Amino acid sequence: MTVEQEAVARAGAAGAHRHVPAPASRGFTLIELMVVITVIGLASAAAVLAMPDTRGRLADEATRFAVRARSAHDAAIIESRPVSLWVTETGYGFDQWRGGRWSPMEPPLGVEQWRPGTAAAGLVRERVTFDTTGLADRPLTITLTREGARTDVVIEPDGRAHVAG
Repeated sequence: MTVEQEAVARAGAAGAHRHVPAPASRGFTLIELMVVITVIGLASAAAVLAMPDTRGRLADEATRFAVRARSAHDAAIIESRPVSLWVTETGYGFDQWRGGRWSPMEPPLGVEQWRPGTAAAGLVRERVTFDTTGLADRPLTITLTREGARTDVVIEPDGRAHVAG
């Protein structure tokens, strides 16, 4: 081999070595990306379903009403004045016998509206009165409804109020 041929061979070998592409960096496959997107979607759906309703649960609304009814019962005993609880389809409130007439009570036992979507089924206006010993003048069952769900709150003759069931 001549010197020229050796130079050409060396240049060719060097050039071939210089132009060899680097190994391709590994990326994500389409399947891997689809799996990740599916997992994120499922996690998002679970998070949205686990979030509480801004209106609260119907059972919580019923419990709150029962506790407030029991507070009216206690107020009648403590203040030695009859207290009445009135309930309508859209809300409820508390009155106290003062000066020979019923007067609205001050908060926290004031007038309350049911949360949006909640209604007391089949009521125009019902009233139960707690005397100074805490006894109710009659038993009363209030059925609260929201989006097909139903919960009963029972006020017993002895003045106890509780969520049925």
